[in-house]
Amino acid sequence: MTTSWTVRRVLRDRNAGLYLASVVVSAFGTTSLSLAVGVWVKDLTGSDSLPALCMLAAWAPTLAGPALGTIADRVRRRPLLVALNLGLAAVLTTLFAVRSPDGLWLLFTVLLLYGTVGAVAEAAESALVTAAVPGRLLGDFNGLRMTAAEGTKLVAPLTGAALYAAFGGPAVACLDAVTFVLAAGLCVLLRVREERPVRSGAGWSRETAEGVRHLWGDPEMRALVPAGGTTMLLAALSSTTTYAVVDRLGHSPAWTGVLSAVQGAGSVAAGLVSGAALRRLGGRRFAAAGTALTAFSVAARAVPCDAVALASAAGIGLGLPCVLVAVFTAVQRRTPGPLLGRATACANTLVFTPNAVGLGAGAGLVELASPVLLLPLYGIGLLVTAAVLAQRADSASRTAARSPSDANPA
Repeated sequence: MTTSWTVRRVLRDRNAGLYLASVVVSAFGTTSLSLAVGVWVKDLTGSDSLPALCMLAAWAPTLAGPALGTIADRVRRRPLLVALNLGLAAVLTTLFAVRSPDGLWLLFTVLLLYGTVGAVAEAAESALVTAAVPGRLLGDFNGLRMTAAEGTKLVAPLTGAALYAAFGGPAVACLDAVTFVLAAGLCVLLRVREERPVRSGAGWSRETAEGVRHLWGDPEMRALVPAGGTTMLLAALSSTTTYAVVDRLGHSPAWTGVLSAVQGAGSVAAGLVSGAALRRLGGRRFAAAGTALTAFSVAARAVPCDAVALASAAGIGLGLPCVLVAVFTAVQRRTPGPLLGRATACANTLVFTPNAVGLGAGAGLVELASPVLLLPLYGIGLLVTAAVLAQRADSASRTAARSPSDANPA
């Protein structure tokens, strides 16, 4: 009942419905390409390492997120998003020229541009949402946005794989280009009034620093953003044990696809209830609850039992989105419009960079120690993160409840 009410509540708003539709189509194309491009490079070169560099090329621009986010604060966001989507669609068509290992330079250049455009677009989208969607719907909208993005992951990889097998990599790139054109069209249909940003006259580095200072100067975001980064770090470390866990269960590596599907289903469910839970618990408690659920689920993966492994995958899928929805809803609600692009990009960098660090470090640790040892340690780290966040939430509640006379006794 609550879930269907939440969906109806958001979709009754025209802008929110259009925005969610654009999320679905662009996420579908991106997810399809992300799988196919690695297979494409593997087929062209026979290398096991070069496919991994594909994801690195697409992810690397996130490190420059705060500086790239400044672009989203210097111009109107809707025309910027339309231009970025159409420009990237045009760039993707150049991948038809990649037919041999000699064309890899072009493929990696496109992926680097893909990541750069994505970093700017993410900042612009988050900022535009606050102008296009009523503030009372932000929590519900962000939850459904997570559901929409995760839902595409249940279908898009199979679509990308089938299209690649039938027609090759350029066909998947063409599909992605079409989805970006559709997303641009949906963005044009948004009814939103944006004033032309007023230039502060400060240099690029100073404008970037303003976004960082704002993010760190707000107590809510100062608590949530580091907790989100820590959670993503420990979750990434635990994900590197997946193949070892599957091996202990006696399954083939392909069984990891079952765990991924179950985790994806958990994330879809989390997005449907996030708005209501966020209103009821508040940002810090909601994030703490999600981190605690992730902690127990990660530790449970050490148990050599199929049912426990499946339940833990669902628990991780439910828990992680809670943290992300809490973090980015807080950024949207507590940041003035002129700073929102920079603040969002900075939060993206601080939350998702630890994910890449965890994947790299975890790949080394899993070679040195058994998941029976590592997974409980990761779970303890997550539980400590949740406890600290919950304690800060309680402390903030007590401070807010005190009257001025209590805070400053005569």
